[in-house]
Amino acid sequence: MSEYSPLFQPLVIRGRKLRNRIVCPPMVTNRNIVGKDGIEWYRRIARGGAGLVIVEATRTSRFGRELKVDGLRRLVEAVKGEGAVVAIQLFMSPVDGRDSPDSLTREDISLSVERFRRAAVVCREAGFDGVEPHGAHGFLLNRFFSRRTNHRRDAYGGDLEGRMRLGTEVVRAVRSEVGGDMLVLYRHTPEEPGGYTLDESLEFAGRLVDAGVDILDISPSSRDAPGDLAEPFRSLGVPVIAVGMMSVHERALEALREGRADLVAVGRGLIADPFWPLKTMEGRLDEIARCRYCDEGCFGNLRAGRPIECVQHRC
Repeated sequence: MSEYSPLFQPLVIRGRKLRNRIVCPPMVTNRNIVGKDGIEWYRRIARGGAGLVIVEATRTSRFGRELKVDGLRRLVEAVKGEGAVVAIQLFMSPVDGRDSPDSLTREDISLSVERFRRAAVVCREAGFDGVEPHGAHGFLLNRFFSRRTNHRRDAYGGDLEGRMRLGTEVVRAVRSEVGGDMLVLYRHTPEEPGGYTLDESLEFAGRLVDAGVDILDISPSSRDAPGDLAEPFRSLGVPVIAVGMMSVHERALEALREGRADLVAVGRGLIADPFWPLKTMEGRLDEIARCRYCDEGCFGNLRAGRPIECVQHRC
């Protein structure tokens, strides 16, 4: 167990105690997150021992409409009941089908910020421990930060100051609603060729922290040095999550021991075996169903619109 003890050090952030450094990242499951199947999916992952469970990317336009407090509260109670801290990722919705920075009007942008604010209210009332705006991977909020996709000439585009504006406004709106008790995370891709540099990301991340972010969720990292792209963000003084094949124990341990990250996200490893954390803690590594990185039942089903699973479960 001592060999794996870095994975199982507790971490307290804004009064929320994570029982270990293992994060279930926000993975779209093609399930109804407030339906029986969706709730049981997340309950099982929490029962398996993850310290922080981040519920999948969920469009901000859904909150208060089809996603109401009562249904989300059942999801929250299922995860918390198994001892995990639970957050949910908030995904910036298109406005009337418009999903590029250049196509949104100022009114659309105001509506988008309001949707984040309203989603935060619903999540607070449902009992979530935290919320995470999704500003990564080339999706709409991330596109505002990239000079490659943001060609606006107003206050939300142009120079770095303009490209940082929407992300920081979203965080301030969310923080204003969740108060000082809840966690605010932010998902960010550290660099984009032709879009923005790592130095620009670090300046942006500093603004996000000033606006109220508690945890920076940095995706991806390289195959060679786990957590390498997350490491620069640790200088900002808040915990950092690293991703990238962290179900390989050696990679997760290296990221933590080398001080590249404070938390590690085990994604596909938890699809293959939700009890990866518990089995690791108990020294039962030979019982872990290992992810083969075949991408069949997870990404294959995701692309086909079917609920994700691991093909090993069919054997």
